[in-house]
Amino acid sequence: MPADGSSAPWFLYLLECEGNKIYTGITTDVERRFAQHQAGTGAKYTRSHKPIRVLGWKEFENRSEASKAEAAAKRLNSAQKRDLCAMLSTYPPDVRLQPAA
Repeated sequence: MPADGSSAPWFLYLLECEGNKIYTGITTDVERRFAQHQAGTGAKYTRSHKPIRVLGWKEFENRSEASKAEAAAKRLNSAQKRDLCAMLSTYPPDVRLQPAA
């Protein structure tokens, strides 16, 4: 919990996976969750569709808002999800999350 007593923010995130697939999820720590997906301890989907990179993320004040955004994003088709990623935050171009060795 943050020092000010408020709850930690939640994030909607989208991953590019093998086969040009997109995985959508929520978490309180995007980097940690990406590492879990790559290690095979994340979602069942990412065990069979290896994640390649984080396409983007958006911060929300609480889990409820993040869950609503996740549900809406999961209703989008692949092209719409890629368009959504253009509006999301991304890591700086020189900082790319690499697969775990």
